[in-house]
Amino acid sequence: MTIKAATPYLILNGRAARAMAFYERSLGARTISVQRFGDVDGSCPEAKRDLVMHAELRLGDVPLLLSDGPGDAPLSPGGAVNIALDLDDVEEARRIFGALAEGGTVVQPLMDAPWGALFGVLTDEFGVSWMFNCAKG
Repeated sequence: MTIKAATPYLILNGRAARAMAFYERSLGARTISVQRFGDVDGSCPEAKRDLVMHAELRLGDVPLLLSDGPGDAPLSPGGAVNIALDLDDVEEARRIFGALAEGGTVVQPLMDAPWGALFGVLTDEFGVSWMFNCAKG
């Protein structure tokens, strides 16, 4: 099976840290991991260094992913919800990405990400946002 998981991914316009604390208090979520932009890219602007690039929370056994977002595209005040696909076959990831992109909009073409995966983002013809992450190797 190529698709290992489909997980909600919240883009929160600079409010990810506040949301994490809120979900911990209100839902009993556990923070599993947090990567800040400054942790991954030493050359990122000072104002962006402490923003959350990627965080994983657990609601029981269920993952919830969050980010402050790229910061260069306007989002609605409530942020955005994406579906993050975790895949394990690069060629199948490319096939699915291409199929979902037909009639849609590629936001981030598939690329070699700094965390060692193939990564891309698109919005399909129905307006659903998809994030792809495929381990390489």
